[in-house]
Formats: sequence, structure tokens, C-alpha cells
Amino acid sequence: MAAGQVIRSEWTKIRSVASTVWTLSLAVVVTVALGALISALSNSQYANMPVRERLSFDPTVVSFAGMTLGQLAMIVFGVLVVSNEYSTGMIRVSLAAVPQRGTFLFCKVAVAAALALAVGMVTSFAAFFLGQALLGSHRAAIGDPGVLRAVFGGGLYMMLIAMFSMGVAAMLRSPMLSLGILMPFFFLVSNILGNVDATRKIGRFLPDQAGRRIMQVVPRPGDDTPYGPWAGLGIMALWVLAALAGGYLLLRHRDAQ
Repeated sequence: MAAGQVIRSEWTKIRSVASTVWTLSLAVVVTVALGALISALSNSQYANMPVRERLSFDPTVVSFAGMTLGQLAMIVFGVLVVSNEYSTGMIRVSLAAVPQRGTFLFCKVAVAAALALAVGMVTSFAAFFLGQALLGSHRAAIGDPGVLRAVFGGGLYMMLIAMFSMGVAAMLRSPMLSLGILMPFFFLVSNILGNVDATRKIGRFLPDQAGRRIMQVVPRPGDDTPYGPWAGLGIMALWVLAALAGGYLLLRHRDAQ
């Protein structure tokens, strides 16, 4: 089967599964709504903030406060796109129709990544503009130095989160096992490693910690991170490539189950 036909087939699969549509919708709603709430609260409490916090106040980052929960929906989306076929047994039919496993995985990831990028960009720009509107006089403008990069990077970050989850799901095949590893990793383990002095230098090279750097505009006091915004996103991209490479190698060398 030609790559174009495989891409059309994968697009049909994704849009015909209600769970993937719901998870993408949830990513938008949660990210934008929580970002708006935190932005409104930050505006009302700005006068009560310590001077140190006001000097390092980053209105762009504040509007992305919902990204932490929104990325969990993207993780679910990435896992479901890959592992649904294993849980239903349809993977045998898919691989019989497309025996070139590299083509099969590439087309699946390409379609899902394009959709995740589109949703991520809409989410990032919506969260930014609504958040800044609620920040009042403390808002940032899209034309301010570093702001457009941060907003554009927010959409890329959400896409990369989904792609990383696809790679992990391709390796593990089980949706429950994939989510059981990814959810605690991003929601708990990464935050702990990134905030404990003994492990902070290691934690900032984890995919989410490095990737989130792209959304930062105002430098934090005492921040000694040895890479910049785009380098951080590059580190995250390397994690994604490693996960997808692992998924491809295992898909190529084992039976469909």
C-alpha cells in the first residue's frame, strides 16, 4: 500500500474513534480554562506579591498555567492512537494490509502529530490571548521580545508530548501500562526531580522540563540552566526521537499481538 493511502487510512482511524476526539477537546478546554483562572487570580493578587516575585513575574508563563494538566490529555491521545489497535486486535489486520512496518508507524505518527500540532497551536494562542486579557495592566503583548517564540513553542511542546507518548505506547503496546508509566512520570516524578536540590541538575534534562523552557520569557532569579529555549526544545525532540526509534525497533522485530 502506498504511503498516501496509509495516511488516509490512519486519518480515518483517528477521526472515527470518539476517545481521541474527546481527549484533544479536553486538552484545549483544560489548558485554556485553567490558564484563564490563574491569570485572573494573578492579576487580583499582584499587589500582594513579594517584590522578588513581581520582578520575575512572567505573564506569558502565567497564561500557560493550564499546560501541565492539558499535556496529560495529550499523553492520553498519543497512547490511544497507537495502543487502541493492540487492545482491539486490529493491529493484525493493519500490519497485514501494510507489511512495511516502518511505513505503518511513520504514517500513524505523522497524521497524529499533525493533528496534535494543530490543536496545540490553537490551544497555545487561545490560552495566551485570553490569559493576557485577564491580566489587565500586567499583560504582555504578542510583539514583545520572546513572546511570539514562547506562544509558538507552546504548540510545539504539546505536539512533542503526544509524539513521545506514541513512541512509548509503540514499545509497551498496552494502553494501561503506557498510561501507568507516563502519567506518574510527567505529573509526579519529573516535578520531584526538578525541584529537589540533589536531583535538579538531572531533572532539567527530562523531556518536559527541557521542553517547557521554550515558554519562558522572563528569566528566573538564580536560574543556571545551561541551555536556552530552543536548545531545551531540541533536548525534548531528542527524547521523542529515541522513543519513536524504540517503538519502531520493537514493532519491526516482534509479532503483532
